[in-house]
Amino acid sequence: MAGSVSSSDQEKGSTQGIEDAKATTPLYNEHIDVSGVDERKLLRKIDIALIPWLSLLYLLSFLDRTSIGKCLYNLEKDLHITDDQYLLALTIFFFSYAIFEVPSNVFLKRLRPSLWLSGLMLCWGIMMTVQGLVHDFGGLMGMRWMLGVFEAGLFPGVNYYLSCWYKRSEFGIRAAIFFSAATVSGAFGGLLAAAIHNMDGIGGKPGWAWIFILEGLATVLAGVLSFFIIQDFPDTAKFLSEAERTVVVRRLQEDDQFSAAGEQLKMKYIYKSILDWKTWIGMMVYVGADMPLYAFSLFLPSIINQVRRDKGFKATPANLLTVPVYFFACVITCGVGFFADKWGQRGYLNLVFLAIGAVGYIILIASRNAALSYFAVYLATCGIYPVIPNSIAWVSNNVEGSYKRSVTLAMVISFGNINGAVSSNVYRANQLPWYPLGLVLLYIGLGLIFSTTFLIFLRRENARRDRGERNEIIGDDKSSGLEANGRYDTVADAKRDKGDEWSGYRYTT
Repeated sequence: MAGSVSSSDQEKGSTQGIEDAKATTPLYNEHIDVSGVDERKLLRKIDIALIPWLSLLYLLSFLDRTSIGKCLYNLEKDLHITDDQYLLALTIFFFSYAIFEVPSNVFLKRLRPSLWLSGLMLCWGIMMTVQGLVHDFGGLMGMRWMLGVFEAGLFPGVNYYLSCWYKRSEFGIRAAIFFSAATVSGAFGGLLAAAIHNMDGIGGKPGWAWIFILEGLATVLAGVLSFFIIQDFPDTAKFLSEAERTVVVRRLQEDDQFSAAGEQLKMKYIYKSILDWKTWIGMMVYVGADMPLYAFSLFLPSIINQVRRDKGFKATPANLLTVPVYFFACVITCGVGFFADKWGQRGYLNLVFLAIGAVGYIILIASRNAALSYFAVYLATCGIYPVIPNSIAWVSNNVEGSYKRSVTLAMVISFGNINGAVSSNVYRANQLPWYPLGLVLLYIGLGLIFSTTFLIFLRRENARRDRGERNEIIGDDKSSGLEANGRYDTVADAKRDKGDEWSGYRYTT
Protein backbone atom coordinates (compact mmCIF):
# COMPACT_ATOMS: atom_id res chain seq x y z
CA MET A 1 0.00 0.00 0.00
CA ALA A 2 1.34 3.39 -0.92
CA GLY A 3 2.72 5.43 1.93
CA SER A 4 2.79 2.50 4.39
CA VAL A 5 5.72 2.09 6.77
CA SER A 6 7.14 -1.35 7.60
CA SER A 7 7.66 -2.33 11.24
CA SER A 8 11.42 -2.56 10.70
CA ASP A 9 11.50 0.96 9.22
CA GLN A 10 9.37 2.13 12.12
CA GLU A 11 11.76 0.58 14.67
CA LYS A 12 14.75 2.15 12.91
CA GLY A 13 13.00 5.51 12.95
CA SER A 14 12.26 5.19 16.65
CA THR A 15 15.87 4.22 17.42
CA GLN A 16 17.15 7.09 15.34
CA GLY A 17 14.81 9.44 17.17
CA ILE A 18 16.26 8.37 20.51
CA GLU A 19 19.81 8.86 19.24
CA ASP A 20 18.91 12.29 17.86
CA ALA A 21 17.35 13.20 21.20
CA LYS A 22 20.49 12.22 23.06
CA ALA A 23 22.62 14.20 20.65
CA THR A 24 20.57 17.34 21.29
CA THR A 25 20.79 17.05 25.09
CA PRO A 26 23.23 19.57 26.59
CA LEU A 27 26.48 17.98 27.77
CA TYR A 28 26.97 18.19 31.54
CA ASN A 29 30.00 20.33 32.48
CA GLU A 30 30.94 20.78 28.83
CA HIS A 31 34.01 22.82 29.83
CA ILE A 32 35.57 19.96 31.86
CA ASP A 33 38.24 17.79 30.21
CA VAL A 34 37.58 14.15 31.17
CA SER A 35 40.06 12.50 28.80
CA GLY A 36 42.32 11.48 31.69
CA VAL A 37 39.60 9.56 33.60
CA ASP A 38 39.72 5.76 33.37
CA GLU A 39 36.11 4.68 33.68
CA ARG A 40 36.84 1.19 35.02
CA LYS A 41 39.19 2.51 37.71
CA LEU A 42 36.61 5.16 38.58
CA LEU A 43 33.91 2.53 39.03
CA ARG A 44 36.21 0.50 41.27
CA LYS A 45 36.99 3.61 43.32
CA ILE A 46 33.26 4.28 43.81
CA ASP A 47 32.61 0.66 44.79
CA ILE A 48 35.31 0.73 47.46
CA ALA A 49 34.09 4.05 48.85
CA LEU A 50 30.40 3.08 48.99
CA ILE A 51 29.59 -0.63 49.16
CA PRO A 52 31.59 -2.09 52.11
CA TRP A 53 30.58 0.53 54.66
CA LEU A 54 26.93 0.67 53.58
CA SER A 55 26.76 -3.13 53.78
CA LEU A 56 28.15 -3.00 57.32
CA LEU A 57 25.46 -0.48 58.26
CA TYR A 58 22.72 -2.76 56.96
CA LEU A 59 24.27 -5.68 58.83
CA LEU A 60 23.99 -3.67 62.06
CA SER A 61 20.47 -2.58 61.12
CA PHE A 62 19.29 -6.14 60.61
CA LEU A 63 20.97 -7.29 63.82
CA ASP A 64 19.25 -4.51 65.77
CA ARG A 65 15.75 -5.06 64.42
CA THR A 66 15.86 -8.86 64.86
CA SER A 67 17.74 -9.00 68.16
CA ILE A 68 14.49 -9.02 70.14
CA GLY A 69 13.78 -12.46 68.70
CA LYS A 70 17.01 -13.67 70.27
CA CYS A 71 16.32 -12.01 73.65
CA LEU A 72 13.76 -14.45 74.97
CA TYR A 73 16.16 -15.31 77.80
CA ASN A 74 13.71 -14.31 80.57
CA LEU A 75 12.69 -11.09 78.76
CA GLU A 76 8.96 -11.80 79.11
CA LYS A 77 9.39 -12.80 82.75
CA ASP A 78 11.58 -9.81 83.69
CA LEU A 79 9.26 -7.27 82.04
CA HIS A 80 6.11 -9.07 83.24
CA ILE A 81 4.61 -9.25 79.75
CA THR A 82 2.42 -11.87 78.10
CA ASP A 83 3.03 -13.62 74.79
CA ASP A 84 0.43 -11.32 73.14
CA GLN A 85 2.23 -8.24 74.47
CA TYR A 86 5.52 -9.59 73.14
CA LEU A 87 3.92 -9.96 69.69
CA LEU A 88 2.66 -6.37 69.92
CA ALA A 89 6.23 -5.22 70.61
CA LEU A 90 7.33 -7.04 67.45
CA THR A 91 4.48 -5.59 65.41
CA ILE A 92 4.73 -1.91 66.39
CA PHE A 93 8.21 -1.73 64.87
CA PHE A 94 6.84 -2.50 61.39
CA PHE A 95 4.25 0.27 61.54
CA SER A 96 6.64 3.10 62.35
CA TYR A 97 9.22 1.58 60.01
CA ALA A 98 6.77 1.61 57.09
CA ILE A 99 5.22 5.02 57.83
CA PHE A 100 8.49 6.94 57.86
CA GLU A 101 10.23 5.38 54.83
CA VAL A 102 8.72 7.72 52.23
CA PRO A 103 9.37 11.02 54.07
CA SER A 104 12.86 9.81 54.97
CA ASN A 105 13.73 9.28 51.31
CA VAL A 106 12.51 12.75 50.41
CA PHE A 107 14.70 14.24 53.17
CA LEU A 108 17.65 12.16 51.99
CA LYS A 109 17.44 13.73 48.55
CA ARG A 110 16.85 17.17 50.01
CA LEU A 111 19.77 16.92 52.47
CA ARG A 112 23.24 15.40 52.34
CA PRO A 113 23.38 11.57 52.70
CA SER A 114 26.44 11.90 54.94
CA LEU A 115 24.32 13.89 57.41
CA TRP A 116 20.92 12.23 57.05
CA LEU A 117 21.93 8.54 57.03
CA SER A 118 24.55 9.05 59.74
CA GLY A 119 22.12 10.98 61.94
CA LEU A 120 19.48 8.26 61.58
CA MET A 121 21.98 5.60 62.53
CA LEU A 122 23.19 7.49 65.57
CA CYS A 123 19.60 7.95 66.77
CA TRP A 124 18.51 4.36 66.30
CA GLY A 125 21.69 3.18 68.04
CA ILE A 126 20.67 5.26 71.04
CA MET A 127 17.14 3.82 70.92
CA MET A 128 18.59 0.31 70.73
CA THR A 129 20.81 0.94 73.75
CA VAL A 130 17.98 2.42 75.81
CA GLN A 131 15.86 -0.62 74.91
CA GLY A 132 18.16 -2.57 77.21
CA LEU A 133 17.23 -0.26 80.10
CA VAL A 134 13.42 -0.58 79.96
CA HIS A 135 11.53 -2.05 82.92
CA ASP A 136 8.00 -2.62 81.62
CA PHE A 137 5.81 -3.22 78.56
CA GLY A 138 5.20 0.50 77.90
CA GLY A 139 8.91 1.23 77.79
CA LEU A 140 9.54 -1.65 75.40
CA MET A 141 6.73 -0.50 73.08
CA GLY A 142 8.04 3.07 73.04
CA MET A 143 11.58 2.03 72.19
CA ARG A 144 10.41 -0.39 69.46
CA TRP A 145 8.34 2.41 67.88
CA MET A 146 11.28 4.83 67.94
CA LEU A 147 13.64 2.16 66.61
CA GLY A 148 11.34 1.77 63.61
CA VAL A 149 11.18 5.55 63.08
CA PHE A 150 14.95 5.92 62.80
CA GLU A 151 15.73 2.62 61.04
CA ALA A 152 13.12 3.41 58.38
CA GLY A 153 15.48 5.53 56.31
CA LEU A 154 18.40 3.15 55.83
CA PHE A 155 17.26 0.36 53.50
CA PRO A 156 15.14 2.41 51.05
CA GLY A 157 17.55 5.32 51.40
CA VAL A 158 20.65 3.35 50.49
CA ASN A 159 18.94 1.61 47.58
CA TYR A 160 17.87 4.98 46.21
CA TYR A 161 21.30 6.46 46.94
CA LEU A 162 23.05 3.65 45.03
CA SER A 163 20.70 4.13 42.08
CA CYS A 164 22.02 7.70 41.88
CA TRP A 165 25.58 6.42 41.37
CA TYR A 166 25.29 3.50 38.97
CA LYS A 167 23.84 2.79 35.55
CA ARG A 168 20.73 0.65 35.40
CA SER A 169 22.85 -2.29 34.21
CA GLU A 170 25.22 -1.88 37.18
CA PHE A 171 22.80 -1.31 40.03
CA GLY A 172 21.54 -4.87 40.60
CA ILE A 173 24.77 -6.48 41.80
CA ARG A 174 25.46 -3.56 44.16
CA ALA A 175 21.95 -3.78 45.61
CA ALA A 176 22.41 -7.56 45.99
CA ILE A 177 25.74 -7.21 47.83
CA PHE A 178 24.23 -4.56 50.10
CA PHE A 179 21.18 -6.72 50.88
CA SER A 180 23.26 -9.88 51.41
CA ALA A 181 24.50 -8.27 54.64
CA ALA A 182 21.17 -9.53 56.01
CA THR A 183 22.29 -13.10 55.32
CA VAL A 184 25.52 -12.47 57.23
CA SER A 185 23.43 -11.17 60.12
CA GLY A 186 21.32 -14.32 60.05
CA ALA A 187 24.40 -16.53 59.94
CA PHE A 188 26.01 -15.33 63.15
CA GLY A 189 23.39 -13.22 64.92
CA GLY A 190 22.13 -16.11 67.02
CA LEU A 191 25.61 -17.15 68.11
CA LEU A 192 26.49 -13.53 68.92
CA ALA A 193 23.38 -13.18 71.07
CA ALA A 194 24.16 -16.44 72.85
CA ALA A 195 27.70 -15.24 73.59
CA ILE A 196 26.53 -11.86 74.93
CA HIS A 197 23.96 -13.58 77.12
CA ASN A 198 26.85 -15.04 79.12
CA MET A 199 27.11 -11.53 80.66
CA ASP A 200 23.86 -12.25 82.51
CA GLY A 201 23.99 -10.59 85.94
CA ILE A 202 26.92 -8.27 85.22
CA GLY A 203 26.10 -4.77 86.45
CA GLY A 204 22.80 -6.10 87.72
CA LYS A 205 21.52 -6.43 84.15
CA PRO A 206 19.98 -9.59 82.67
CA GLY A 207 21.53 -11.17 79.57
CA TRP A 208 18.82 -9.94 77.19
CA ALA A 209 19.48 -6.33 78.27
CA TRP A 210 23.19 -6.69 77.48
CA ILE A 211 22.29 -7.89 73.96
CA PHE A 212 20.39 -4.64 73.35
CA ILE A 213 23.00 -2.43 75.06
CA LEU A 214 26.13 -3.79 73.36
CA GLU A 215 24.59 -4.03 69.88
CA GLY A 216 23.18 -0.52 70.35
CA LEU A 217 26.56 0.90 71.36
CA ALA A 218 28.16 -0.70 68.30
CA THR A 219 25.56 1.06 66.15
CA VAL A 220 26.18 4.39 67.89
CA LEU A 221 29.91 4.08 67.13
CA ALA A 222 29.18 3.24 63.49
CA GLY A 223 26.82 6.22 63.29
CA VAL A 224 29.52 8.61 64.50
CA LEU A 225 32.06 7.20 62.04
CA SER A 226 29.51 7.44 59.22
CA PHE A 227 29.59 11.25 59.35
CA PHE A 228 33.14 10.97 57.99
CA ILE A 229 32.78 7.88 55.76
CA ILE A 230 29.45 8.15 53.91
CA GLN A 231 29.77 10.10 50.67
CA ASP A 232 27.26 12.54 49.21
CA PHE A 233 25.61 12.44 45.76
CA PRO A 234 27.82 12.22 42.63
CA ASP A 235 27.70 15.89 41.66
CA THR A 236 29.08 16.97 45.07
CA ALA A 237 31.06 13.95 46.34
CA LYS A 238 34.33 15.14 47.85
CA PHE A 239 36.32 11.94 47.29
CA LEU A 240 36.13 12.48 43.50
CA SER A 241 37.82 15.12 41.39
CA GLU A 242 35.67 17.46 39.32
CA ALA A 243 36.51 15.48 36.17
CA GLU A 244 35.52 12.22 37.88
CA ARG A 245 32.24 13.72 39.12
CA THR A 246 31.55 14.90 35.59
CA VAL A 247 32.14 11.41 34.17
CA VAL A 248 29.78 9.86 36.73
CA VAL A 249 26.96 12.28 35.88
CA ARG A 250 27.49 11.96 32.11
CA ARG A 251 27.40 8.15 32.39
CA LEU A 252 24.07 8.33 34.16
CA GLN A 253 22.61 10.79 31.67
CA GLU A 254 23.68 8.53 28.79
CA ASP A 255 21.75 5.79 30.61
CA ASP A 256 18.57 7.92 30.44
CA GLN A 257 18.91 9.18 34.03
CA PHE A 258 18.37 12.76 32.96
CA SER A 259 18.03 14.12 36.51
CA ALA A 260 21.52 12.96 37.55
CA ALA A 261 22.89 16.52 37.38
CA GLY A 262 20.40 17.68 40.00
CA GLU A 263 16.70 18.33 40.32
CA GLN A 264 14.60 20.81 42.27
CA LEU A 265 11.95 19.45 44.61
CA LYS A 266 8.49 19.90 43.14
CA MET A 267 5.34 18.34 44.53
CA LYS A 268 4.39 17.14 41.04
CA TYR A 269 7.28 14.64 41.16
CA ILE A 270 5.84 13.12 44.33
CA TYR A 271 2.34 13.06 42.87
CA LYS A 272 3.70 11.39 39.73
CA SER A 273 5.22 8.64 41.84
CA ILE A 274 2.01 8.07 43.80
CA LEU A 275 -0.11 7.95 40.63
CA ASP A 276 2.30 5.82 38.59
CA TRP A 277 1.01 2.29 37.89
CA LYS A 278 4.59 0.99 38.14
CA THR A 279 4.72 2.02 41.80
CA TRP A 280 1.66 -0.01 42.72
CA ILE A 281 2.55 -3.11 40.74
CA GLY A 282 6.10 -2.86 42.07
CA MET A 283 4.72 -2.88 45.62
CA MET A 284 2.93 -6.16 44.95
CA VAL A 285 6.00 -7.69 43.29
CA TYR A 286 8.18 -6.79 46.27
CA VAL A 287 5.77 -7.96 48.96
CA GLY A 288 5.81 -11.42 47.38
CA ALA A 289 9.33 -11.92 48.75
CA ASP A 290 9.50 -9.51 51.69
CA MET A 291 6.81 -10.98 53.92
CA PRO A 292 8.31 -14.48 53.48
CA LEU A 293 11.67 -13.01 54.54
CA TYR A 294 10.36 -12.23 58.02
CA ALA A 295 8.54 -15.56 58.28
CA PHE A 296 11.79 -17.30 57.27
CA SER A 297 13.55 -16.05 60.40
CA LEU A 298 10.72 -17.56 62.46
CA PHE A 299 10.41 -21.04 60.99
CA LEU A 300 14.10 -21.73 60.31
CA PRO A 301 14.98 -22.04 64.04
CA SER A 302 12.09 -24.48 64.55
CA ILE A 303 13.36 -26.67 61.71
CA ILE A 304 16.91 -26.51 63.08
CA ASN A 305 15.65 -27.52 66.54
CA GLN A 306 13.77 -30.43 65.04
CA VAL A 307 16.93 -31.56 63.21
CA ARG A 308 18.77 -31.28 66.52
CA ARG A 309 16.28 -33.55 68.24
CA ASP A 310 16.20 -36.09 65.41
CA LYS A 311 19.98 -36.25 65.00
CA GLY A 312 20.93 -35.83 68.64
CA PHE A 313 22.90 -32.60 68.12
CA LYS A 314 23.73 -30.26 70.97
CA ALA A 315 22.49 -26.66 70.79
CA THR A 316 25.65 -25.07 69.37
CA PRO A 317 26.12 -27.58 66.50
CA ALA A 318 22.43 -27.13 65.74
CA ASN A 319 22.88 -23.36 65.53
CA LEU A 320 25.74 -23.93 63.10
CA LEU A 321 23.27 -25.64 60.75
CA THR A 322 21.89 -22.16 59.98
CA VAL A 323 25.26 -20.99 58.64
CA PRO A 324 25.25 -22.96 55.34
CA VAL A 325 21.64 -21.83 54.70
CA TYR A 326 22.60 -18.17 54.98
CA PHE A 327 25.85 -18.73 53.07
CA PHE A 328 23.80 -20.23 50.23
CA ALA A 329 21.42 -17.25 50.41
CA CYS A 330 24.36 -14.86 50.11
CA VAL A 331 25.87 -16.67 47.11
CA ILE A 332 22.57 -17.02 45.23
CA THR A 333 21.65 -13.38 45.91
CA CYS A 334 24.93 -12.02 44.58
CA GLY A 335 24.89 -14.46 41.65
CA VAL A 336 21.40 -13.36 40.54
CA GLY A 337 22.39 -9.70 40.95
CA PHE A 338 25.45 -10.22 38.73
CA PHE A 339 23.66 -12.07 35.94
CA ALA A 340 20.65 -9.74 36.03
CA ASP A 341 22.99 -6.81 35.37
CA LYS A 342 24.75 -8.74 32.62
CA TRP A 343 21.72 -10.18 30.84
CA GLY A 344 18.87 -7.89 31.90
CA GLN A 345 15.62 -9.89 32.04
CA ARG A 346 15.00 -9.12 35.71
CA GLY A 347 11.34 -10.07 35.39
CA TYR A 348 12.10 -13.54 34.05
CA LEU A 349 14.65 -14.12 36.80
CA ASN A 350 12.00 -13.17 39.36
CA LEU A 351 9.64 -15.76 37.89
CA VAL A 352 12.25 -18.53 37.90
CA PHE A 353 13.39 -18.02 41.47
CA LEU A 354 9.92 -17.41 42.88
CA ALA A 355 8.86 -20.71 41.28
CA ILE A 356 11.80 -22.52 42.90
CA GLY A 357 10.89 -20.90 46.22
CA ALA A 358 7.28 -22.05 45.82
CA VAL A 359 8.46 -25.65 45.39
CA GLY A 360 10.45 -25.31 48.60
CA TYR A 361 7.44 -24.03 50.53
CA ILE A 362 5.19 -26.78 49.18
CA ILE A 363 7.68 -29.34 50.52
CA LEU A 364 7.82 -27.49 53.86
CA ILE A 365 4.02 -27.62 54.13
CA ALA A 366 3.80 -31.31 53.26
CA SER A 367 6.89 -32.62 55.04
CA ARG A 368 7.11 -33.82 58.60
CA ASN A 369 10.66 -35.06 58.15
CA ALA A 370 13.26 -32.70 59.59
CA ALA A 371 16.01 -33.59 57.08
CA LEU A 372 13.69 -33.12 54.08
CA SER A 373 12.43 -29.82 55.51
CA TYR A 374 16.02 -28.66 56.00
CA PHE A 375 16.69 -29.38 52.31
CA ALA A 376 13.50 -27.54 51.34
CA VAL A 377 14.72 -24.46 53.23
CA TYR A 378 17.44 -24.04 50.59
CA LEU A 379 14.81 -24.05 47.84
CA ALA A 380 12.61 -21.64 49.81
CA THR A 381 15.60 -19.32 50.13
CA CYS A 382 15.59 -18.89 46.34
CA GLY A 383 12.15 -17.31 46.48
CA ILE A 384 13.25 -14.72 49.04
CA TYR A 385 16.80 -13.46 49.14
CA PRO A 386 17.69 -13.00 45.44
CA VAL A 387 14.21 -11.74 44.56
CA ILE A 388 14.25 -8.83 47.03
CA PRO A 389 17.21 -6.85 45.59
CA ASN A 390 16.30 -7.94 42.05
CA SER A 391 12.79 -6.51 42.48
CA ILE A 392 14.17 -3.26 43.92
CA ALA A 393 16.58 -2.94 40.98
CA TRP A 394 13.77 -3.76 38.53
CA VAL A 395 11.52 -1.03 39.89
CA SER A 396 14.39 1.47 40.13
CA ASN A 397 15.45 0.75 36.53
CA ASN A 398 12.02 1.81 35.32
CA VAL A 399 11.57 5.11 37.18
CA GLU A 400 13.34 8.32 36.13
CA GLY A 401 13.48 11.52 38.12
CA SER A 402 15.45 11.78 41.35
CA TYR A 403 12.53 12.66 43.62
CA LYS A 404 10.09 10.38 41.83
CA ARG A 405 12.45 7.41 42.16
CA SER A 406 13.10 8.15 45.84
CA VAL A 407 9.38 8.14 46.62
CA THR A 408 8.61 5.09 44.47
CA LEU A 409 11.35 2.98 46.07
CA ALA A 410 10.28 4.04 49.55
CA MET A 411 6.63 3.16 48.83
CA VAL A 412 7.57 -0.23 47.42
CA ILE A 413 9.82 -1.12 50.35
CA SER A 414 7.49 0.28 53.03
CA PHE A 415 4.58 -1.80 51.70
CA GLY A 416 6.73 -4.91 51.92
CA ASN A 417 7.75 -4.11 55.47
CA ILE A 418 4.23 -3.40 56.73
CA ASN A 419 3.37 -6.92 55.60
CA GLY A 420 6.20 -8.14 57.79
CA ALA A 421 3.82 -7.45 60.67
CA VAL A 422 1.68 -10.31 59.36
CA SER A 423 4.35 -12.90 60.14
CA SER A 424 4.76 -11.49 63.66
CA ASN A 425 1.12 -12.24 64.44
CA VAL A 426 0.28 -15.27 62.33
CA TYR A 427 3.12 -17.56 63.40
CA ARG A 428 2.93 -18.17 67.13
CA ALA A 429 4.89 -20.24 69.62
CA ASN A 430 2.05 -22.74 70.11
CA GLN A 431 2.39 -23.78 66.45
CA LEU A 432 5.88 -25.21 66.93
CA PRO A 433 7.59 -27.22 65.57
CA TRP A 434 5.70 -27.04 62.25
CA TYR A 435 4.35 -23.63 61.30
CA PRO A 436 1.46 -23.57 58.79
CA LEU A 437 3.27 -21.96 55.83
CA GLY A 438 0.31 -21.72 53.43
CA LEU A 439 0.16 -17.94 53.91
CA VAL A 440 3.81 -17.60 52.91
CA LEU A 441 3.08 -19.65 49.79
CA LEU A 442 0.20 -17.26 49.05
CA TYR A 443 2.62 -14.31 49.14
CA ILE A 444 5.02 -16.16 46.82
CA GLY A 445 2.05 -16.64 44.49
CA LEU A 446 1.35 -12.89 44.57
CA GLY A 447 4.98 -12.30 43.62
CA LEU A 448 4.61 -14.62 40.62
CA ILE A 449 1.32 -13.05 39.47
CA PHE A 450 2.47 -9.45 39.73
CA SER A 451 5.93 -10.10 38.30
CA THR A 452 4.17 -11.52 35.24
CA THR A 453 1.82 -8.52 35.15
CA PHE A 454 4.70 -6.03 35.44
CA LEU A 455 6.60 -7.81 32.67
CA ILE A 456 3.64 -7.76 30.28
CA PHE A 457 2.76 -4.11 30.94
CA LEU A 458 6.37 -2.93 30.47
CA ARG A 459 6.72 -4.80 27.17
CA ARG A 460 3.42 -3.35 25.93
CA GLU A 461 4.47 0.18 26.82
CA ASN A 462 7.82 -0.22 25.06
CA ALA A 463 5.99 -1.46 21.98
CA ARG A 464 3.73 1.61 22.00
CA ARG A 465 6.79 3.85 22.13
CA ASP A 466 8.44 1.95 19.31
CA ARG A 467 5.34 2.60 17.21
CA GLY A 468 5.56 6.33 17.98
CA GLU A 469 2.29 6.46 19.93
CA ARG A 470 3.92 8.35 22.82
CA ASN A 471 5.88 10.91 20.74
CA GLU A 472 5.79 14.52 21.89
CA ILE A 473 5.62 17.57 19.64
CA ILE A 474 9.00 19.31 19.67
CA GLY A 475 9.53 22.92 18.55
CA ASP A 476 7.61 23.86 15.39
CA ASP A 477 6.75 20.28 14.48
CA LYS A 478 3.26 20.26 12.90
CA SER A 479 2.50 16.59 13.64
CA SER A 480 -1.16 16.05 14.40
CA GLY A 481 -2.72 13.67 16.87
CA LEU A 482 0.15 13.93 19.36
CA GLU A 483 -0.98 16.98 21.34
CA ALA A 484 -2.00 14.78 24.26
CA ASN A 485 1.64 13.75 24.70
CA GLY A 486 2.75 17.35 25.22
CA ARG A 487 4.46 20.11 23.25
CA TYR A 488 8.00 21.20 24.17
CA ASP A 489 10.57 23.64 22.82
CA THR A 490 13.39 21.08 23.02
CA VAL A 491 13.92 17.38 23.66
CA ALA A 492 15.81 18.29 26.85
CA ASP A 493 12.67 20.06 28.12
CA ALA A 494 10.59 16.97 27.38
CA LYS A 495 13.05 14.70 29.21
CA ARG A 496 13.22 16.98 32.23
CA ASP A 497 9.46 17.35 32.51
CA LYS A 498 8.31 13.81 31.71
CA GLY A 499 11.07 11.60 33.14
CA ASP A 500 10.37 7.96 32.30
CA GLU A 501 7.18 9.02 30.52
CA TRP A 502 9.30 10.60 27.75
CA SER A 503 8.77 8.79 24.46
CA GLY A 504 12.48 7.97 24.06
CA TYR A 505 12.76 6.24 27.44
CA ARG A 506 12.71 2.43 27.27
CA TYR A 507 11.71 0.28 30.20
CA THR A 508 13.80 -2.72 31.23
CA THR A 509 12.08 -6.07 31.51
